[in-house]
Amino acid sequence: MKRIAAIAAFLVACFTLEGQIRPGSVLDDLDDSETVAAIKEHVRTLSAASMEGRKAGSEGEQAAAEYLETVLQGYGVDILSAKGGDTFGIRTESGDTLTSRNVIGYIQGYDRTLGDRFIVIGARLDNIGSDSYTVDGRSRERIYYGANGNASGLAALLEVARMLQTNRILLRRSVLLIGFGASRETFAGSWYFLNRAFKDAGNIDAMIGLDMLGTGYSGFYAYTASNADLNEILGIVSSDLNPVTPEITAAEPYPSDNKVFYDKQIPSVLFTTGRYPEHDTEKDTQSIIDYAGMEKEVEYLYNFSKYLINAPAPSFLPVTEKGRFRALDGVMSYYECDQRPLFLNSADPGVFLQKWVYPYLKYPKEAVREGIQGRVMVDFIIDAEGNIKNVHVSRSVDPLLDDEAVRVISASPRWKPGRYLGKKVPVALSLPVEFRLEKKASFGINGYKIGKKKKKY
Repeated sequence: MKRIAAIAAFLVACFTLEGQIRPGSVLDDLDDSETVAAIKEHVRTLSAASMEGRKAGSEGEQAAAEYLETVLQGYGVDILSAKGGDTFGIRTESGDTLTSRNVIGYIQGYDRTLGDRFIVIGARLDNIGSDSYTVDGRSRERIYYGANGNASGLAALLEVARMLQTNRILLRRSVLLIGFGASRETFAGSWYFLNRAFKDAGNIDAMIGLDMLGTGYSGFYAYTASNADLNEILGIVSSDLNPVTPEITAAEPYPSDNKVFYDKQIPSVLFTTGRYPEHDTEKDTQSIIDYAGMEKEVEYLYNFSKYLINAPAPSFLPVTEKGRFRALDGVMSYYECDQRPLFLNSADPGVFLQKWVYPYLKYPKEAVREGIQGRVMVDFIIDAEGNIKNVHVSRSVDPLLDDEAVRVISASPRWKPGRYLGKKVPVALSLPVEFRLEKKASFGINGYKIGKKKKKY
């Protein structure tokens, strides 16, 4: 009887415990995917009390740098920086010098031409540290854990790095994965990297910044400083199947290291979930992080990064003081319209590619015989009446493919015109038209089978 009573008591205790399980407990982690589990581990480690808020120049920031380096190496990523990070000094207002560091991971691109060109993916290492305050005559320490600012961005960086390293044979350009030290100190780490440490800064084609990505329940944003090429790439990637897509914003959500790259006229995009109530407070802990949302963001960031790594280099375009592009001869950029032009009632450029361009594209037979393939970038204008005009190739592959891309776009049916400030306006758009051949030994012209790309453009 005593044994039966003990078993019954144990079962009651189990049911009671089940009812008391709180979100974020160990048992709550049992159903996590591999990516969510990894993100949680990164955020927990980087925002732990032992990091003391990762203030620039502190032991906590150094520990964060060492963690980043260790995880990148564990994922198979090469490390370019010295052990523990490339150090640099910053003179403070008090006249003292603090030492911070950058951690730089590297994935070599396979392309002979583009392998010495770079895409930078970066996130800030530091937060604002800790301080003391007095309550009832007693001194207490307050730690600014920075789970979302910016342990979340570092976690996303690490998981994107893992995915890119796993699929490195698909990457034409090389990738630099950087944790920037002393970002809160006037972006000192990114400035040092671009102006002092990296001699091939002129070979950087674009930069992706990751800052505060843990509160996806309040939105997911991409800020490009209205760069038309990056906006178009965002639109193309977003037209594919993704669990989440960012909203392109013309207003800067938060100042981050992308600003330093922009000042160097390097096209840059900042991904963020924006400001949040716990920002720069001691309440910025793991409890506010939307891990399921971060998993979706990481998948999108990987897809965007892979596309950008392989795409033609985006151009750097100046903006007006208000943050909008200067209209050329009254022509607006597609992504700057208040109401974008519609094709088949869709503002998604991918629909135009899927429903018109690829169904009516005829692969030139001579190009098939010669094995010519690639991505032709075509610029055109949708005028105020919805007609396609001024179709021309901005990035060529071969005249055979160029001419066919121009032909099929020029023959487009009428669009519904775009609007700006309520008025119909001519709108400029650039789209990549991809010609792909798949090797087939048994049939086809000269051993090649024409392959149509159905989903990704």
